[in-house]
Amino acid sequence: MIIKVLGIGCKNCKKTEENAKEALIELGIEATVEKVESMEEIIAYGVMKTPALVIDEKVVVMGRIPSVNDIKKILQK
Repeated sequence: MIIKVLGIGCKNCKKTEENAKEALIELGIEATVEKVESMEEIIAYGVMKTPALVIDEKVVVMGRIPSVNDIKKILQK
């Protein structure tokens, strides 16, 4: 599983990355967490508001900071 945090490096993007890592730890799931800061790459996903969360190339959250519980629910589907 590859999880990407899309954003230009703002505090909201960093919090999204922290929450994603915490959700993975709590669920005991191994995954790669990558940061995508290139505007070209972010736009290529169709994302117009950051932060955004992409799991296995599918945008699952855009324009808000997902909580640890939000991310856990998404991962458990």
